[in-house]
Amino acid sequence: MSWSSELPQELLCRPTGLVVLTGLDVTYNAVHKLIWDSFCNNRRPDRVPLQFRVREGDYEYPKCKSKRTSYEWYIPKGVLKTSWMNKHLNEVPAVVVIFFDLDWDETMWKERQMECATRVEIVRNSLHARGTKVAVVLIQRNTPLPPGEDVVAAERAASICSMCDISAKSLYVLPHTDHLIGYTIRLENAFYELAQGYYHTEARKVKSHKDFLNKTTHQLLFVRHQFKIAFFNELKQDTHTALKHYKQAYGHILDLRMYDTNMMEIKTIAGFVNYKICRLSFQHNAPLDAIAQFRKHIDFFKSKPSTAELAFEHSAWMSKQFQVFGDLFDEAIKLGLTAIQTQHPGFYYQQAANHAIARKHLCEELCQPSSEPPTPDPFQNVSRLEYYGQRPWRQGHQSIDPPDAQKEKEGITGLQCLEKQVDHSWLIIPLLSSAVSQFKKYKSPRLKRSLMVQMGEEYFHAKDYSKGLMLLNKVMWDYRVERWWILLTSILSLSLKCAYLTARLQEYVSNCIELIGKYCLCSPEEKTRIQMNLIRVMSNDLPEPEPVLEKDGLEAAHTEWTEAMLEPTVFTVEMQSLVPFVECKARFLGETVSADNEITLEVCLRVSCPFPVRFSKLSILFNNQAYNEHCEMTDTRGMNAAAEGDSDGGDLYLVPGKLRIYRFTFLPLQEDVRNQIEISSVAVEMGSERGCCAVLRWLGGGGDVISTPLCAQANMSRRQHPSSGKVLWEEFSVSHVIRVVPREAKLDLQVEHKPPSLLNEFYKFNVTITNKETETISDVRLSAGVHEAQESAQHEKTTHISFDQPEFDGRVMSEKMDIELGTMLPGQQILRTFYLKSLQSGNRTVFTKVRYNIEVEHRSDRISCVCDKEETITLSIISPFEVSIKLESMKFEPVDVVQAEEPFLLMPEIRCTSAWPIEIQTSEVQLTEYIKTASDQFESQIEGVGLKKNECAAECLCLLAEASVHLSVTLGTYTVNWRRKADSDTANIPYVTTSFPLPTVNIEHIPISVRLQLPAFGCVKTLLSLCYVIKNRTPYLQEMEVSMDASDSFMFAGNKLIHFRVLPHSDYQLMYNLFPLIAGHVTLPKLHVNMLRYPGTMDEIVQKMLPTSIFIKPTGKSLVMPA
Repeated sequence: MSWSSELPQELLCRPTGLVVLTGLDVTYNAVHKLIWDSFCNNRRPDRVPLQFRVREGDYEYPKCKSKRTSYEWYIPKGVLKTSWMNKHLNEVPAVVVIFFDLDWDETMWKERQMECATRVEIVRNSLHARGTKVAVVLIQRNTPLPPGEDVVAAERAASICSMCDISAKSLYVLPHTDHLIGYTIRLENAFYELAQGYYHTEARKVKSHKDFLNKTTHQLLFVRHQFKIAFFNELKQDTHTALKHYKQAYGHILDLRMYDTNMMEIKTIAGFVNYKICRLSFQHNAPLDAIAQFRKHIDFFKSKPSTAELAFEHSAWMSKQFQVFGDLFDEAIKLGLTAIQTQHPGFYYQQAANHAIARKHLCEELCQPSSEPPTPDPFQNVSRLEYYGQRPWRQGHQSIDPPDAQKEKEGITGLQCLEKQVDHSWLIIPLLSSAVSQFKKYKSPRLKRSLMVQMGEEYFHAKDYSKGLMLLNKVMWDYRVERWWILLTSILSLSLKCAYLTARLQEYVSNCIELIGKYCLCSPEEKTRIQMNLIRVMSNDLPEPEPVLEKDGLEAAHTEWTEAMLEPTVFTVEMQSLVPFVECKARFLGETVSADNEITLEVCLRVSCPFPVRFSKLSILFNNQAYNEHCEMTDTRGMNAAAEGDSDGGDLYLVPGKLRIYRFTFLPLQEDVRNQIEISSVAVEMGSERGCCAVLRWLGGGGDVISTPLCAQANMSRRQHPSSGKVLWEEFSVSHVIRVVPREAKLDLQVEHKPPSLLNEFYKFNVTITNKETETISDVRLSAGVHEAQESAQHEKTTHISFDQPEFDGRVMSEKMDIELGTMLPGQQILRTFYLKSLQSGNRTVFTKVRYNIEVEHRSDRISCVCDKEETITLSIISPFEVSIKLESMKFEPVDVVQAEEPFLLMPEIRCTSAWPIEIQTSEVQLTEYIKTASDQFESQIEGVGLKKNECAAECLCLLAEASVHLSVTLGTYTVNWRRKADSDTANIPYVTTSFPLPTVNIEHIPISVRLQLPAFGCVKTLLSLCYVIKNRTPYLQEMEVSMDASDSFMFAGNKLIHFRVLPHSDYQLMYNLFPLIAGHVTLPKLHVNMLRYPGTMDEIVQKMLPTSIFIKPTGKSLVMPA
């Protein structure tokens, strides 16, 4: 049947014009071989779409039919000949090119010219008067001169055109040089234009026949001619015109008279034209047009089957239409088209598969298995059909009734026999596979799973049971989770058959485990049969065959099962991914357990199979494998033992609907104290390790079938564990984790301290440890430190711990572990001290921990336990004092800038912020190299001072800035040595050093300095002498202008305005005698200094250097005593 629904290769390919090259000896001539390679090799997409063939000059091309002058009595025998497309693609060329070795300077020009003309004539004769274009290419050794410069070449070119009867546009020259590929591309473009002209002419010839046709007898010719015109336009690469004519051809097809004898031919040609329309629409980036055309095509022909006995033919044709459109859609997506979840190729592949399945079912209904092919064979000419889609036994027949009823009947029988030989499953599987990949790509999981189930069924029918089993196993988990029990039962039944036929023991057992459970909807009889087979397999016997299986498959399966049972087999079945007949829950009694108490574990099992079942072993596996041996139970009776009772081990006989609870107890190991003990899995074994053994394993503590995930079960609210009475399955909550906590320490731990702690000080803790145990404790260890989370948040360690002595060598130790205290008797007390030094303020969580070993009795045995006692203290670290630094001038005025070589005052002030009194040992100042003290030695002015909260201490330092090239200078560091005020408990705590950076000042360089020498005070109406000393600090002679303002408070003698010069680095003195007129703080007369080198800039600076007032005492009165 493939011949009637398959699309021919010449229809599927992209039509390109055919150009035949003659005269090239590609076997023995190296130059000709290079020319041929330049045409056919490395054909990039940017080169013109042509196909080239090398043929001999006398090659016989298909003969051209004589032109029909009238269609009056012509009755067409079919729509499209099977040879027509191939003929114009591969046999009839659009252009024939004659290559000839001839240079313009050839000495034997006339003879060679005659030889070339003869070759052209031979080609023309072989074309049989077709319209194929003929061109001549002269292969020359030298590069030709530009047009118009070589007169000989022009004359000889005209001569050879005349001799060969070709136009000048059909003569080309191909120099054999290093740039051969460039000349080749230019020739290709010229040939492409000639080919387009040829196909345009051919299309016009066909179009001219339209006037001779009538719609009564020539309906088929309307379709044929439009198809040919469209095909010629495709060869011409005019796809838009081609699409227009294909649509016209399709419109004529829909107008054809259709009956059983010509239905297959019409559907075949309609499929051809529909393919072309859809392909060109996708190519023109019009996917909606392609989809609309395909829907129109399917809607019209889906209800037009041919003969009822051949209904499978229609399904095969429909399947092929959907498959081909899906391929076109997918190809367009690969080239950049964007599809959506509701419109993509997967739907078309799915429909193709559905029609293929319908074809298989129709074949089973219509084709009799006992029928034999007729003789003679009606399909012996199937490979030589003249027209597409026609029956081999009545080619060219267009009447309503078949010409020979007997032959028609034999042909139908032959088609049925051929269809019966087709393995439809291998047609359906690739279509389903393509659909699955598309639905997976566009994220449609349910459709993907449904198609995978169909694929599994088809693999089963195709007898590829292993692949069918693999596909079914992939989708069963989703149907379990979504609780599609009907679908799951059907899939499991099919999977069980595949597992039986392939003797896959593990898959067979896992399918049986699910099918006999309460969730699968098998009949009771079927469940009983499956359970009996499961018991046989676990007892190392052969299972009974599955029903409705083919005989040859059963024999092969029996052989494979026999071989599989020869060797012992042990395998594991993961139960959390199944819906089995046996369910398991495990729990610890309690969330925590002390290190000196037993852990109690319960395991609850129940089965839902038709009959009781006996397991061989129950075991619980933990994250610490040392506990595994304490939680095992073995039943040695075997699966065929049919009653409950005592045995050497446990009893694992389970009755349907009845819960069985098994309890285990064990002591925790010392290594698990402060850790969790976790059930990693629960395992129940069926069968014997000497034969067939299945290990049914639940991860964690098990749970309900397809229920809450393991992580959610761990957080379920705990119900009270009933101590007696009947336990319901729903009340048995899963608890697969228990935490082992240390034994409670009977120890008294007291930590005494005096908060808050001061920054940088050694803060003292007194630790008192008292043994309250009734036994002697050993290996007592004391630890102290700061919690790591706080230290890591500081990016670096800022808290230091030291035991017994307040020591700090610069290396921060934020934790001191395991200070050995030895052995302590009952009631004994130990005192220890540790110190904390914080380098940064804030809050600290300080812990003090004591750990010791003790032996306790448990069931006449002594076990060693490690006990801990920990005290945690939240401690605030505060700064002991605040320091403010002030810069002032010698007049005690705040300054921002200091003058080089001029004294200024540094005034640090310390304000106590500590709740505890502090005492200051001394203070120091470390100055930079550009700053020095006015005195020779610095002496602390606050040495030995004690401060309480909010009290202040200050000192004053006179500093001098040296001349420097730096405009901004850091003064240095101010350091205070202090401690908390000592008492009897803190007398040995050392002083600590706290340093503060001094501010950065700007240094101003001025050319002169002015100093005023005057007494401390004056008296009214008493002479007051002043001396102004002006110093030139520059290496240059400076001219000065000085003026003195008048004052109402003084009479003065001296120069009111004076002009003078000051030598470099020299002083100049101005003397004034003042006569005070009033008493009190009197403002001095202002002295104005102006430097002629820096006019108007110095007066403001000088005013800051000079005092502004002086105290004048009033005149004393003489005391006259009375006589």
